[in-house]
Amino acid sequence: MQIITPSAILRDWSADDVSSLVRFANNPRIAATLRDGFPSLYTSGDAERFITQATAPESRNLILAIEVDAQACGAIGIHPLEDVYHRTAEIGYWLAEPYWGRGIVTDAVRAIVPVAFDRYDIVRIQAGIFSNNPASMQVLEKCGFIREAIHKDAVTKNGVTMDEVMFVRFR
Repeated sequence: MQIITPSAILRDWSADDVSSLVRFANNPRIAATLRDGFPSLYTSGDAERFITQATAPESRNLILAIEVDAQACGAIGIHPLEDVYHRTAEIGYWLAEPYWGRGIVTDAVRAIVPVAFDRYDIVRIQAGIFSNNPASMQVLEKCGFIREAIHKDAVTKNGVTMDEVMFVRFR
């Protein structure tokens, strides 16, 4: 899959992306805004495992590379939930620090949301954002997501307990 945005290309991952993934993902400032499943230190083994999972044919997830300047410098994904949440998907993303503040993630979210609603039988896409990440909240608001709830003291990252702010976009 390939989606062209005004500032980047969203595309399938490739084994050729390992070195750029390690270079850009191995940043504690990125890991600090993501769940603990995102490693910090980010190694080539982590990159290879991630790309294998992202490209697995049996996966229901849609996980694309964000390509800028001919290199994979971030990721965006749609993850359908299960059980009673089967009509909901979660969106997640990260971008390499040298590219922050250019509207790249905003463009990526705007581009992937309609694809997600077309691809999956879902009625909502949600994102739980750590309360210390206002930039990500601004991205979602620019893309038509609304602040649905604040989960008080819901996450603990690097020894700090904080709120999770839930954003949602409906079909």
